[in-house]
Amino acid sequence: MNNMGKYIAELLGTYMLVFAGTAAIVVNDLYGGVITHVGISMVFGMIVTAMIYTFGDVSGAHINPAVTLGFWRAGRLPGKEVGPYILAQLIGSLFASLSVYFLFQQHNTLGATLPSGSASQSFFLEVIMTFILMLAILSVSTGAKEKGLMAGVAIGAVVGLEALFGGPVSGASMNPARSLGPALISGHLESVWIYILAPITGAILATFCCRFIRTEEECCSK
Repeated sequence: MNNMGKYIAELLGTYMLVFAGTAAIVVNDLYGGVITHVGISMVFGMIVTAMIYTFGDVSGAHINPAVTLGFWRAGRLPGKEVGPYILAQLIGSLFASLSVYFLFQQHNTLGATLPSGSASQSFFLEVIMTFILMLAILSVSTGAKEKGLMAGVAIGAVVGLEALFGGPVSGASMNPARSLGPALISGHLESVWIYILAPITGAILATFCCRFIRTEEECCSK
């Protein structure tokens, strides 16, 4: 597999995730709640599912730096791939937020993730939600590839489910790239540390847990 093809897949996959998800939030805010919170949750779940089936056999469709680091920590992704994957994801996120800004300049946050309560509440919720997400991904993926017949449905369902109950509290990011692009373009950087550190922590914890409930070969198969 051409390495550049994998990086472009990660860039495009992350672009589409951040664009669709944050545009849904912005449209909901600007047009009288037409999409609803449930609808926004469905958008995030469905776009993740779609990207896994689109790019899963190319790059694994990580579209999330925390997932990339989780795969690396589990021994499923070579260390030399981590930097390019994350760089591609962050570039995709930035371009997505620039696109949303171009379309909806009147919106203040551009779909940025912001805590509705305390920072600690959102931090620990993001850790737990990313832990659940990463554990599900490790269970249905082959190596670093999310390409099983039902992998996209399973992972998309977890994202949508967590967005349903976590969205009103922390924004249900579970993804540093999803949060960093809107934060940079909108200028809302005050809480971005939560959405960088918490998902990475949750993903790394999931790799440790995987070793306890599965064999070393199952959890860390390449």
